[in-house]
Amino acid sequence: MATTKKEKKKSLQEVYQEKSERVLEGVAYWASFYRKNPQRFVLEYLNVKLKLFQKILIYMMMVSTNFMYIASRGSGKTWLTSLYCVVRCILYPGTKICVASGYKSQSLEVIQKINDDFMKNYGWGSANLRSEISEISTSINNAHVVFRNGSWIKIVSSNDSARHNRATLIVVDEFRMVDLNTINTVLRKFLTAPRSPGYLNNPKYAHLQERNIEMYMSSAWYKSHWSFEKLKAYYANMLDDTKRYFCVGLPYQCAIREGLLSREQVEDEMSEADFDPTAFKMEMGAEWYGDTDGAFFKFDDISPRRKIRNSFYPLEIYKNHQIKIPELVPNEKRILSVDVALLASKRHNNDAAALIINSAIPTEKNDYISNIVYVETHEGMTTDELGILVMRLFYQFNCTDLVLDTNGQGIGVYDFIIKPQYDAEYGITYEAMTCINDDNMADRCKIRNANKVIWSIKATADFNTKAAIALRAGFQNGSINLLTSEFEAEELVKKIRGYTKMTSKEQAMLKLPYLQTSLMVNELINLDHEIKGTNIKIIEKPGMRKDRFSALEYNFKITQDLSIKLKPKNQSPSDITKFFSIRAPKKVTRF
Repeated sequence: MATTKKEKKKSLQEVYQEKSERVLEGVAYWASFYRKNPQRFVLEYLNVKLKLFQKILIYMMMVSTNFMYIASRGSGKTWLTSLYCVVRCILYPGTKICVASGYKSQSLEVIQKINDDFMKNYGWGSANLRSEISEISTSINNAHVVFRNGSWIKIVSSNDSARHNRATLIVVDEFRMVDLNTINTVLRKFLTAPRSPGYLNNPKYAHLQERNIEMYMSSAWYKSHWSFEKLKAYYANMLDDTKRYFCVGLPYQCAIREGLLSREQVEDEMSEADFDPTAFKMEMGAEWYGDTDGAFFKFDDISPRRKIRNSFYPLEIYKNHQIKIPELVPNEKRILSVDVALLASKRHNNDAAALIINSAIPTEKNDYISNIVYVETHEGMTTDELGILVMRLFYQFNCTDLVLDTNGQGIGVYDFIIKPQYDAEYGITYEAMTCINDDNMADRCKIRNANKVIWSIKATADFNTKAAIALRAGFQNGSINLLTSEFEAEELVKKIRGYTKMTSKEQAMLKLPYLQTSLMVNELINLDHEIKGTNIKIIEKPGMRKDRFSALEYNFKITQDLSIKLKPKNQSPSDITKFFSIRAPKKVTRF
Protein backbone atom coordinates (compact mmCIF):
# COMPACT_ATOMS: atom_id res chain seq x y z
CA MET A 1 0.00 0.00 0.00
CA ALA A 2 1.39 3.33 -1.08
CA THR A 3 2.14 5.70 1.68
CA THR A 4 0.69 9.18 1.46
CA LYS A 5 3.09 11.94 1.04
CA LYS A 6 3.56 13.78 4.29
CA GLU A 7 2.01 17.22 4.18
CA LYS A 8 4.32 20.16 4.45
CA LYS A 9 4.14 21.79 7.86
CA LYS A 10 2.55 25.30 7.72
CA SER A 11 4.48 28.26 8.93
CA LEU A 12 3.19 30.31 11.85
CA GLN A 13 2.41 33.19 9.48
CA GLU A 14 0.35 30.90 7.24
CA VAL A 15 -1.61 29.64 10.25
CA TYR A 16 -2.40 33.19 11.32
CA GLN A 17 -3.35 34.10 7.76
CA GLU A 18 -5.72 31.14 7.45
CA LYS A 19 -7.28 31.89 10.80
CA SER A 20 -7.72 35.54 9.87
CA GLU A 21 -9.42 34.58 6.61
CA ARG A 22 -11.82 32.27 8.46
CA VAL A 23 -12.66 35.05 10.92
CA LEU A 24 -13.23 37.52 8.11
CA GLU A 25 -15.41 35.00 6.29
CA GLY A 26 -17.43 34.59 9.47
CA VAL A 27 -17.69 38.35 9.92
CA ALA A 28 -18.79 38.75 6.31
CA TYR A 29 -21.38 36.01 6.72
CA TRP A 30 -22.84 37.46 9.92
CA ALA A 31 -22.67 41.02 8.64
CA SER A 32 -24.63 39.96 5.58
CA PHE A 33 -27.11 38.07 7.74
CA TYR A 34 -27.65 40.99 10.12
CA ARG A 35 -27.96 43.50 7.29
CA LYS A 36 -30.88 41.44 6.03
CA ASN A 37 -32.22 40.96 9.55
CA PRO A 38 -31.50 44.15 11.52
CA GLN A 39 -34.16 43.30 14.09
CA ARG A 40 -32.13 40.17 14.98
CA PHE A 41 -28.97 42.25 15.30
CA VAL A 42 -30.74 44.60 17.71
CA LEU A 43 -31.66 41.65 19.94
CA GLU A 44 -28.57 39.46 19.61
CA TYR A 45 -25.85 42.12 19.66
CA LEU A 46 -27.38 45.15 21.39
CA ASN A 47 -29.68 43.21 23.74
CA VAL A 48 -32.65 45.46 22.91
CA LYS A 49 -36.07 43.82 22.74
CA LEU A 50 -38.33 45.44 20.15
CA LYS A 51 -42.10 45.50 19.79
CA LEU A 52 -43.48 43.92 16.62
CA PHE A 53 -44.17 47.24 14.88
CA GLN A 54 -40.65 48.43 15.78
CA LYS A 55 -39.14 45.31 14.19
CA ILE A 56 -41.05 46.00 11.00
CA LEU A 57 -40.06 49.66 10.95
CA ILE A 58 -36.35 49.09 11.59
CA TYR A 59 -36.32 46.47 8.84
CA MET A 60 -37.95 48.90 6.40
CA MET A 61 -35.53 51.62 7.46
CA MET A 62 -32.67 49.31 6.53
CA VAL A 63 -33.95 48.26 3.10
CA SER A 64 -35.42 51.60 1.92
CA THR A 65 -33.59 54.46 0.23
CA ASN A 66 -36.38 56.91 1.10
CA PHE A 67 -38.26 56.44 4.37
CA MET A 68 -41.05 58.51 5.96
CA TYR A 69 -42.67 57.84 9.33
CA ILE A 70 -45.74 59.79 10.49
CA ALA A 71 -46.05 58.93 14.17
CA SER A 72 -48.28 59.74 17.10
CA ARG A 73 -46.82 61.34 20.21
CA GLY A 74 -45.58 58.74 22.68
CA SER A 75 -44.76 56.07 20.09
CA GLY A 76 -40.97 56.29 20.57
CA LYS A 77 -40.19 57.77 17.16
CA THR A 78 -36.91 59.44 18.17
CA TRP A 79 -35.85 56.41 20.23
CA LEU A 80 -36.28 54.09 17.25
CA THR A 81 -34.50 56.54 14.96
CA SER A 82 -31.51 56.63 17.34
CA LEU A 83 -31.41 52.85 17.44
CA TYR A 84 -31.49 52.60 13.65
CA CYS A 85 -28.61 55.06 13.33
CA VAL A 86 -26.52 52.90 15.68
CA VAL A 87 -27.33 49.72 13.75
CA ARG A 88 -26.57 51.34 10.41
CA CYS A 89 -23.23 52.71 11.59
CA ILE A 90 -22.08 49.35 12.99
CA LEU A 91 -23.17 47.16 10.07
CA TYR A 92 -22.06 49.57 7.35
CA PRO A 93 -18.55 50.89 8.19
CA GLY A 94 -17.90 54.38 6.90
CA THR A 95 -21.54 55.47 7.19
CA LYS A 96 -21.94 59.24 7.59
CA ILE A 97 -25.20 60.37 9.19
CA CYS A 98 -26.36 63.98 9.56
CA VAL A 99 -29.39 64.57 11.79
CA ALA A 100 -31.39 67.77 11.38
CA SER A 101 -34.60 69.20 12.78
CA GLY A 102 -36.38 72.50 13.15
CA TYR A 103 -34.19 73.16 16.19
CA LYS A 104 -30.84 71.73 17.19
CA SER A 105 -32.08 70.82 20.65
CA GLN A 106 -34.67 68.55 19.08
CA SER A 107 -32.22 66.72 16.83
CA LEU A 108 -29.81 66.50 19.80
CA GLU A 109 -32.20 63.98 21.34
CA VAL A 110 -30.95 61.38 18.84
CA ILE A 111 -27.44 61.60 20.32
CA GLN A 112 -28.74 61.86 23.89
CA LYS A 113 -30.70 58.62 23.60
CA ILE A 114 -27.57 56.83 22.40
CA ASN A 115 -25.53 58.24 25.27
CA ASP A 116 -28.11 58.05 28.06
CA ASP A 117 -30.04 54.92 27.10
CA PHE A 118 -28.46 52.50 24.62
CA MET A 119 -24.93 52.80 26.09
CA LYS A 120 -26.12 52.27 29.69
CA ASN A 121 -29.36 50.35 30.13
CA TYR A 122 -28.99 47.11 28.18
CA GLY A 123 -26.34 45.10 30.05
CA TRP A 124 -23.93 43.25 27.79
CA GLY A 125 -25.58 44.90 24.78
CA SER A 126 -24.57 48.32 26.11
CA ALA A 127 -21.05 46.98 26.67
CA ASN A 128 -20.94 45.88 23.01
CA LEU A 129 -22.09 49.31 21.89
CA ARG A 130 -19.54 51.10 24.06
CA SER A 131 -16.80 48.98 22.49
CA GLU A 132 -17.96 50.12 19.02
CA ILE A 133 -17.87 53.83 19.89
CA SER A 134 -14.62 55.73 20.20
CA GLU A 135 -16.04 59.18 20.98
CA ILE A 136 -19.39 60.76 21.85
CA SER A 137 -20.40 64.34 22.68
CA THR A 138 -23.81 65.73 23.63
CA SER A 139 -22.75 69.38 23.49
CA ILE A 140 -25.39 71.39 21.62
CA ASN A 141 -22.69 73.04 19.50
CA ASN A 142 -20.75 69.87 18.66
CA ALA A 143 -22.98 66.85 19.21
CA HIS A 144 -21.59 63.74 17.51
CA VAL A 145 -20.85 60.02 17.80
CA VAL A 146 -17.71 58.50 16.25
CA PHE A 147 -17.47 54.72 15.71
CA ARG A 148 -14.23 52.77 15.55
CA ASN A 149 -15.08 51.46 12.06
CA GLY A 150 -15.11 54.96 10.53
CA SER A 151 -18.84 55.63 10.80
CA TRP A 152 -20.17 58.74 12.52
CA ILE A 153 -23.37 60.57 13.46
CA LYS A 154 -23.57 64.34 13.94
CA ILE A 155 -26.17 67.02 14.50
CA VAL A 156 -26.42 69.84 11.95
CA SER A 157 -28.35 73.09 11.74
CA SER A 158 -31.28 73.44 9.36
CA ASN A 159 -30.02 76.58 7.68
CA ASP A 160 -27.51 77.86 5.13
CA SER A 161 -24.62 77.61 7.58
CA ALA A 162 -24.72 73.81 7.24
CA ARG A 163 -24.02 73.75 3.49
CA HIS A 164 -20.49 72.40 3.87
CA ASN A 165 -21.60 69.07 5.39
CA ARG A 166 -21.57 65.76 3.53
CA ALA A 167 -23.34 62.54 4.41
CA THR A 168 -24.50 59.17 3.12
CA LEU A 169 -27.70 59.35 5.18
CA ILE A 170 -29.76 62.32 6.32
CA VAL A 171 -32.36 62.14 9.08
CA VAL A 172 -34.84 65.02 9.30
CA ASP A 173 -36.84 64.81 12.52
CA GLU A 174 -40.15 66.74 12.67
CA PHE A 175 -39.47 67.61 9.05
CA ARG A 176 -42.66 69.67 8.74
CA MET A 177 -40.98 72.29 10.94
CA VAL A 178 -38.04 72.65 8.53
CA ASP A 179 -38.32 75.01 5.59
CA LEU A 180 -38.82 73.12 2.32
CA ASN A 181 -36.26 75.26 0.54
CA THR A 182 -33.71 74.39 3.24
CA ILE A 183 -34.40 70.68 2.77
CA ASN A 184 -34.01 70.88 -1.02
CA THR A 185 -31.10 73.28 -1.30
CA VAL A 186 -29.11 72.45 1.84
CA LEU A 187 -29.89 69.13 3.54
CA ARG A 188 -30.43 66.97 0.45
CA LYS A 189 -27.26 68.38 -1.07
CA PHE A 190 -25.29 66.65 1.69
CA LEU A 191 -25.85 63.41 -0.22
CA THR A 192 -23.10 63.69 -2.81
CA ALA A 193 -20.82 60.62 -2.81
CA PRO A 194 -22.33 57.34 -1.51
CA ARG A 195 -20.51 54.96 0.85
CA SER A 196 -17.54 53.39 -0.95
CA PRO A 197 -16.41 50.09 0.62
CA GLY A 198 -13.18 48.58 -0.74
CA TYR A 199 -14.84 45.75 -2.66
CA LEU A 200 -16.26 48.28 -5.14
CA ASN A 201 -12.72 48.64 -6.53
CA ASN A 202 -13.18 45.17 -7.98
CA PRO A 203 -15.15 45.42 -11.27
CA LYS A 204 -16.80 42.16 -10.32
CA TYR A 205 -18.81 43.99 -7.62
CA ALA A 206 -19.46 47.27 -9.43
CA HIS A 207 -23.19 46.50 -9.53
CA LEU A 208 -23.31 46.61 -5.72
CA GLN A 209 -22.92 50.38 -5.57
CA GLU A 210 -25.03 51.68 -2.65
CA ARG A 211 -27.59 54.47 -2.63
CA ASN A 212 -27.62 57.37 -0.24
CA ILE A 213 -30.59 57.45 2.11
CA GLU A 214 -33.18 60.04 3.15
CA MET A 215 -35.33 59.63 6.26
CA TYR A 216 -38.15 61.92 7.38
CA MET A 217 -40.10 61.69 10.64
CA SER A 218 -42.91 63.85 11.95
CA SER A 219 -46.37 63.99 13.43
CA ALA A 220 -49.20 64.80 11.01
CA TRP A 221 -50.06 68.41 10.15
CA TYR A 222 -52.33 70.33 7.80
CA LYS A 223 -53.00 69.07 4.28
CA SER A 224 -52.29 72.49 2.82
CA HIS A 225 -48.70 72.31 4.12
CA TRP A 226 -45.90 71.21 1.80
CA SER A 227 -45.14 68.21 4.04
CA PHE A 228 -48.41 66.57 2.99
CA GLU A 229 -47.45 66.90 -0.67
CA LYS A 230 -44.13 65.22 0.11
CA LEU A 231 -45.97 62.39 1.85
CA LYS A 232 -48.17 61.90 -1.23
CA ALA A 233 -45.09 61.82 -3.44
CA TYR A 234 -43.52 59.15 -1.22
CA TYR A 235 -46.73 57.16 -1.27
CA ALA A 236 -46.87 57.22 -5.08
CA ASN A 237 -43.27 56.04 -5.33
CA MET A 238 -43.86 53.35 -2.72
CA LEU A 239 -46.36 51.76 -5.11
CA ASP A 240 -43.67 51.60 -7.79
CA ASP A 241 -41.88 48.24 -7.50
CA THR A 242 -38.76 49.65 -9.14
CA LYS A 243 -38.19 52.11 -6.29
CA ARG A 244 -37.34 51.59 -2.61
CA TYR A 245 -39.65 54.14 -1.01
CA PHE A 246 -41.59 53.49 2.17
CA CYS A 247 -44.02 55.62 4.17
CA VAL A 248 -46.21 54.73 7.12
CA GLY A 249 -48.46 56.43 9.65
CA LEU A 250 -49.15 54.85 13.04
CA PRO A 251 -51.78 56.37 15.39
CA TYR A 252 -51.88 56.35 19.17
CA GLN A 253 -53.82 53.04 19.27
CA CYS A 254 -50.64 51.24 18.19
CA ALA A 255 -48.64 52.77 21.06
CA ILE A 256 -51.42 51.85 23.53
CA ARG A 257 -51.55 48.25 22.30
CA GLU A 258 -47.79 47.86 22.68
CA GLY A 259 -47.76 49.37 26.18
CA LEU A 260 -45.89 52.54 25.20
CA LEU A 261 -48.81 54.82 26.04
CA SER A 262 -51.44 54.68 28.78
CA ARG A 263 -55.00 54.32 27.54
CA GLU A 264 -56.28 55.97 30.72
CA GLN A 265 -54.03 58.96 30.11
CA VAL A 266 -55.38 59.38 26.57
CA GLU A 267 -58.98 59.04 27.75
CA ASP A 268 -58.40 61.65 30.44
CA GLU A 269 -56.96 64.04 27.88
CA MET A 270 -59.98 63.54 25.62
CA SER A 271 -62.37 64.22 28.51
CA GLU A 272 -60.85 67.59 29.42
CA ALA A 273 -63.02 70.63 28.83
CA ASP A 274 -60.46 72.32 26.57
CA PHE A 275 -59.88 69.18 24.48
CA ASP A 276 -59.08 70.11 20.88
CA PRO A 277 -60.16 67.33 18.49
CA THR A 278 -58.31 68.80 15.52
CA ALA A 279 -54.95 68.98 17.27
CA PHE A 280 -55.53 65.53 18.76
CA LYS A 281 -56.19 63.98 15.36
CA MET A 282 -52.97 65.41 14.00
CA GLU A 283 -50.69 64.85 17.00
CA MET A 284 -52.09 61.53 18.20
CA GLY A 285 -54.14 60.10 15.37
CA ALA A 286 -51.52 60.64 12.63
CA GLU A 287 -54.34 62.18 10.57
CA TRP A 288 -53.72 65.08 8.23
CA TYR A 289 -56.24 67.87 8.53
CA GLY A 290 -57.62 69.82 5.59
CA ASP A 291 -59.98 72.75 5.19
CA THR A 292 -63.55 71.48 4.92
CA ASP A 293 -66.35 72.61 2.65
CA GLY A 294 -68.07 75.59 4.19
CA ALA A 295 -65.03 76.64 6.23
CA PHE A 296 -64.97 80.43 6.48
CA PHE A 297 -61.30 80.77 7.42
CA LYS A 298 -58.59 78.94 5.48
CA PHE A 299 -55.43 77.58 7.04
CA ASP A 300 -53.43 78.81 4.03
CA ASP A 301 -54.46 82.37 4.88
CA ILE A 302 -53.76 82.10 8.61
CA SER A 303 -50.55 80.07 8.75
CA PRO A 304 -48.29 82.69 7.05
CA ARG A 305 -49.41 85.26 9.63
CA ARG A 306 -47.88 83.33 12.55
CA LYS A 307 -44.85 85.59 12.64
CA ILE A 308 -44.60 86.97 16.18
CA ARG A 309 -41.75 85.39 18.13
CA ASN A 310 -42.05 87.22 21.45
CA SER A 311 -45.27 87.02 23.42
CA PHE A 312 -46.43 88.82 26.53
CA TYR A 313 -45.97 86.47 29.49
CA PRO A 314 -48.59 85.60 32.10
CA LEU A 315 -48.55 88.31 34.79
CA GLU A 316 -47.31 85.83 37.38
CA ILE A 317 -43.97 85.63 35.52
CA TYR A 318 -43.47 89.40 35.55
CA LYS A 319 -44.39 89.56 39.22
CA ASN A 320 -42.23 86.68 40.46
CA HIS A 321 -39.11 87.52 38.47
CA GLN A 322 -39.14 91.32 38.41
CA ILE A 323 -39.36 91.39 34.62
CA LYS A 324 -40.53 94.70 33.21
CA ILE A 325 -43.78 94.68 31.26
CA PRO A 326 -43.23 96.08 27.72
CA GLU A 327 -43.77 99.81 27.48
CA LEU A 328 -46.15 101.32 24.94
CA VAL A 329 -44.39 102.37 21.75
CA PRO A 330 -45.31 105.74 20.20
CA ASN A 331 -48.93 105.79 18.94
CA GLU A 332 -49.50 102.14 19.87
CA LYS A 333 -53.02 101.01 20.68
CA ARG A 334 -52.85 98.15 23.16
CA ILE A 335 -56.31 96.61 23.01
CA LEU A 336 -57.66 94.02 25.46
CA SER A 337 -60.75 92.17 24.24
CA VAL A 338 -62.94 89.83 26.29
CA ASP A 339 -65.53 87.26 25.27
CA VAL A 340 -67.45 86.65 28.49
CA ALA A 341 -68.47 83.26 29.87
CA LEU A 342 -68.99 82.51 33.55
CA LEU A 343 -70.25 78.94 33.81
CA ALA A 344 -67.92 75.99 34.26
CA SER A 345 -68.07 73.87 31.15
CA LYS A 346 -68.57 70.23 30.62
CA ARG A 347 -67.30 68.47 27.54
CA HIS A 348 -68.44 70.02 24.26
CA ASN A 349 -69.98 73.10 25.91
CA ASN A 350 -68.95 76.51 24.60
CA ASP A 351 -68.50 78.57 27.73
CA ALA A 352 -64.95 79.70 28.39
CA ALA A 353 -64.02 83.35 28.87
CA ALA A 354 -61.36 84.37 26.32
CA LEU A 355 -59.04 87.37 26.78
CA ILE A 356 -56.79 88.64 23.99
CA ILE A 357 -54.24 91.47 23.87
CA ASN A 358 -53.53 93.18 20.57
CA SER A 359 -50.49 95.42 20.21
CA ALA A 360 -51.75 97.50 17.28
CA ILE A 361 -48.98 99.51 15.62
CA PRO A 362 -49.71 102.32 13.13
CA THR A 363 -48.26 102.06 9.63
CA GLU A 364 -47.24 104.55 6.99
CA LYS A 365 -50.54 103.89 5.25
CA ASN A 366 -52.45 105.40 8.17
CA ASP A 367 -53.87 102.16 9.52
CA TYR A 368 -52.92 99.60 12.16
CA ILE A 369 -51.19 96.24 12.01
CA SER A 370 -52.72 94.01 14.66
CA ASN A 371 -50.22 91.91 16.63
CA ILE A 372 -51.94 89.36 18.86
CA VAL A 373 -49.30 89.01 21.56
CA TYR A 374 -51.29 87.34 24.33
CA VAL A 375 -54.22 84.92 24.68
CA GLU A 376 -55.65 83.24 27.76
CA THR A 377 -58.91 81.50 28.62
CA HIS A 378 -60.72 80.72 31.88
CA GLU A 379 -63.67 78.59 32.89
CA GLY A 380 -66.05 78.66 35.81
CA MET A 381 -65.25 82.19 37.01
CA THR A 382 -67.74 84.31 38.91
CA THR A 383 -68.61 87.80 37.72
CA ASP A 384 -66.32 89.42 40.30
CA GLU A 385 -63.43 87.05 39.56
CA LEU A 386 -63.57 87.73 35.84
CA GLY A 387 -64.12 91.44 36.46
CA ILE A 388 -61.00 91.85 38.60
CA LEU A 389 -59.00 89.76 36.09
CA VAL A 390 -60.09 92.06 33.26
CA MET A 391 -59.06 95.15 35.22
CA ARG A 392 -55.79 93.53 36.26
CA LEU A 393 -54.81 92.65 32.70
CA PHE A 394 -55.90 96.03 31.40
CA TYR A 395 -53.96 98.13 33.90
CA GLN A 396 -50.95 95.88 34.44
CA PHE A 397 -50.33 95.53 30.71
CA ASN A 398 -50.82 99.27 30.14
CA CYS A 399 -53.70 98.75 27.72
CA THR A 400 -55.31 101.72 26.01
CA ASP A 401 -58.67 100.20 25.01
CA LEU A 402 -60.97 97.50 26.33
CA VAL A 403 -63.38 95.66 24.02
CA LEU A 404 -66.06 93.90 26.06
CA ASP A 405 -68.95 91.67 25.06
CA THR A 406 -71.78 93.29 27.06
CA ASN A 407 -74.58 91.01 25.94
CA GLY A 408 -75.94 88.53 28.46
CA GLN A 409 -73.45 87.72 31.21
CA GLY A 410 -71.13 90.45 29.98
CA ILE A 411 -73.31 93.17 31.49
CA GLY A 412 -72.43 91.92 34.98
CA VAL A 413 -68.73 92.22 34.24
CA TYR A 414 -69.30 95.68 32.80
CA ASP A 415 -71.15 96.84 35.94
CA PHE A 416 -68.25 95.53 38.03
CA ILE A 417 -65.48 97.38 36.19
CA ILE A 418 -67.29 100.75 36.02
CA LYS A 419 -66.54 101.12 39.74
CA PRO A 420 -63.13 101.36 41.44
CA GLN A 421 -62.02 97.88 42.50
CA TYR A 422 -59.30 96.73 44.89
CA ASP A 423 -56.97 93.94 43.70
CA ALA A 424 -55.82 92.07 46.81
CA GLU A 425 -53.19 90.14 44.85
CA TYR A 426 -51.37 93.30 43.77
CA GLY A 427 -52.49 95.61 46.58
CA ILE A 428 -53.80 98.14 44.04
CA THR A 429 -57.12 99.90 43.56
CA TYR A 430 -57.96 100.09 39.88
CA GLU A 431 -59.62 103.17 38.43
CA ALA A 432 -63.22 102.86 37.28
CA MET A 433 -63.81 102.59 33.52
CA THR A 434 -66.69 103.74 31.37
CA CYS A 435 -68.00 103.28 27.86
CA ILE A 436 -66.68 105.25 24.92
CA ASN A 437 -69.06 104.23 22.13
CA ASP A 438 -72.52 103.87 23.72
CA ASP A 439 -74.15 106.70 25.72
CA ASN A 440 -76.68 104.38 27.34
CA MET A 441 -73.89 102.16 28.62
CA ALA A 442 -71.86 105.17 29.71
CA ASP A 443 -74.82 106.40 31.78
CA ARG A 444 -74.60 103.25 33.92
CA CYS A 445 -71.29 104.53 35.31
CA LYS A 446 -71.81 106.96 38.20
CA ILE A 447 -68.13 107.67 38.77
CA ARG A 448 -67.13 111.10 37.66
CA ASN A 449 -64.07 111.25 35.40
CA ALA A 450 -64.04 107.47 34.95
CA ASN A 451 -61.52 106.19 32.42
CA LYS A 452 -63.22 106.26 28.99
CA VAL A 453 -61.76 103.13 27.45
CA ILE A 454 -64.54 100.55 27.07
CA TRP A 455 -65.89 99.62 23.65
CA SER A 456 -69.21 97.92 24.33
CA ILE A 457 -70.03 95.12 21.89
CA LYS A 458 -73.67 94.16 21.51
CA ALA A 459 -73.28 91.92 18.53
CA THR A 460 -76.03 91.90 15.93
CA ALA A 461 -76.20 89.80 12.77
CA ASP A 462 -74.96 92.78 10.76
CA PHE A 463 -72.09 93.50 13.17
CA ASN A 464 -71.00 89.84 13.19
CA THR A 465 -71.08 89.72 9.38
CA LYS A 466 -68.91 92.80 9.01
CA ALA A 467 -66.53 91.70 11.78
CA ALA A 468 -66.06 88.19 10.34
CA ILE A 469 -65.46 89.49 6.82
CA ALA A 470 -62.98 92.07 8.14
CA LEU A 471 -61.07 89.42 10.10
CA ARG A 472 -60.82 87.11 7.10
CA ALA A 473 -59.64 90.00 4.94
CA GLY A 474 -57.11 90.89 7.64
CA PHE A 475 -55.49 87.48 7.35
CA GLN A 476 -55.55 87.64 3.56
CA ASN A 477 -54.04 91.12 3.24
CA GLY A 478 -51.54 90.83 6.10
CA SER A 479 -53.19 93.24 8.54
CA ILE A 480 -52.93 90.80 11.44
CA ASN A 481 -50.06 88.79 12.92
CA LEU A 482 -50.24 85.91 15.40
CA LEU A 483 -47.72 84.25 17.70
CA THR A 484 -45.57 81.55 16.16
CA SER A 485 -46.16 77.87 16.99
CA GLU A 486 -45.64 76.35 20.42
CA PHE A 487 -42.94 74.14 18.89
CA GLU A 488 -40.81 77.14 17.97
CA ALA A 489 -41.60 78.59 21.39
CA GLU A 490 -39.73 75.67 22.97
CA GLU A 491 -36.50 77.36 21.88
CA LEU A 492 -37.62 80.97 22.22
CA VAL A 493 -38.59 80.80 25.89
CA LYS A 494 -35.19 79.41 26.85
CA LYS A 495 -33.67 82.78 25.91
CA ILE A 496 -35.78 84.64 28.49
CA ARG A 497 -33.75 86.16 31.30
CA GLY A 498 -33.90 83.96 34.38
CA TYR A 499 -35.43 80.98 32.53
CA THR A 500 -33.16 78.41 34.18
CA LYS A 501 -34.17 79.69 37.64
CA MET A 502 -37.89 79.32 36.97
CA THR A 503 -39.91 76.38 38.23
CA SER A 504 -41.10 73.79 35.73
CA LYS A 505 -44.61 75.24 36.12
CA GLU A 506 -43.40 78.73 35.26
CA GLN A 507 -41.44 77.43 32.27
CA ALA A 508 -44.61 75.74 31.01
CA MET A 509 -46.59 78.95 31.56
CA LEU A 510 -44.27 80.80 29.18
CA LYS A 511 -45.47 78.59 26.34
CA LEU A 512 -49.17 79.00 27.10
CA PRO A 513 -49.79 82.08 24.89
CA TYR A 514 -48.30 80.18 21.92
CA LEU A 515 -50.39 77.10 22.68
CA GLN A 516 -53.50 79.23 23.10
CA THR A 517 -52.79 80.77 19.70
CA SER A 518 -52.67 77.31 18.11
CA LEU A 519 -55.97 76.47 19.75
CA MET A 520 -57.38 79.73 18.38
CA VAL A 521 -56.19 78.82 14.87
CA ASN A 522 -57.89 75.43 15.18
CA GLU A 523 -61.08 77.19 16.24
CA LEU A 524 -60.93 79.44 13.20
CA ILE A 525 -60.40 76.75 10.60
CA ASN A 526 -63.15 74.60 12.10
CA LEU A 527 -65.82 77.30 11.79
CA ASP A 528 -68.50 76.76 9.18
CA HIS A 529 -70.76 79.46 7.84
CA GLU A 530 -74.10 79.86 6.18
CA ILE A 531 -75.66 82.75 4.29
CA LYS A 532 -78.87 84.18 5.72
CA GLY A 533 -80.17 86.95 3.52
CA THR A 534 -77.47 89.60 3.42
CA ASN A 535 -75.74 88.26 6.54
CA ILE A 536 -73.21 85.54 7.24
CA LYS A 537 -73.68 83.33 10.28
CA ILE A 538 -70.54 81.73 11.69
CA ILE A 539 -71.20 78.27 13.13
CA GLU A 540 -68.93 76.08 15.23
CA LYS A 541 -68.93 72.35 14.61
CA PRO A 542 -70.25 69.98 17.30
CA GLY A 543 -67.72 69.72 20.11
CA MET A 544 -65.80 72.80 18.96
CA ARG A 545 -65.65 76.29 20.45
CA LYS A 546 -65.47 79.84 19.20
CA ASP A 547 -64.61 81.79 22.37
CA ARG A 548 -61.16 82.80 21.15
CA PHE A 549 -62.55 83.57 17.71
CA SER A 550 -65.17 85.90 19.19
CA ALA A 551 -62.59 87.78 21.28
CA LEU A 552 -60.30 88.07 18.24
CA GLU A 553 -63.14 89.16 15.98
CA TYR A 554 -64.23 91.92 18.39
CA ASN A 555 -60.66 93.09 18.87
CA PHE A 556 -59.85 93.30 15.19
CA LYS A 557 -63.14 95.05 14.34
CA ILE A 558 -62.46 97.84 16.86
CA THR A 559 -58.88 98.10 15.60
CA GLN A 560 -60.26 98.68 12.10
CA ASP A 561 -62.61 101.34 13.46
CA LEU A 562 -59.67 103.05 15.15
CA SER A 563 -57.78 102.93 11.85
CA ILE A 564 -60.41 105.16 10.29
CA LYS A 565 -59.42 107.91 12.72
CA LEU A 566 -55.87 107.78 11.34
CA LYS A 567 -57.03 108.57 7.82
CA PRO A 568 -56.73 112.22 6.75
CA LYS A 569 -60.08 113.96 6.60
CA ASN A 570 -61.45 114.87 3.19
CA GLN A 571 -61.11 118.50 2.19
CA SER A 572 -64.29 120.55 2.14
CA PRO A 573 -65.37 122.20 -1.13
CA SER A 574 -64.31 125.59 0.23
CA ASP A 575 -60.75 124.32 0.54
CA ILE A 576 -60.41 123.08 -3.01
CA THR A 577 -58.93 126.37 -4.24
CA LYS A 578 -55.72 125.74 -2.37
CA PHE A 579 -54.83 122.95 -4.79
CA PHE A 580 -54.91 125.25 -7.84
CA SER A 581 -53.17 128.48 -8.78
CA ILE A 582 -55.84 130.91 -9.97
CA ARG A 583 -55.05 133.98 -11.94
CA ALA A 584 -57.14 136.76 -13.42
CA PRO A 585 -58.45 136.05 -16.92
CA LYS A 586 -56.95 137.79 -19.89
CA LYS A 587 -59.11 140.29 -21.72
CA VAL A 588 -59.63 139.22 -25.30
CA THR A 589 -61.11 141.59 -27.91
CA ARG A 590 -61.19 141.91 -31.64
CA PHE A 591 -60.91 145.61 -31.50
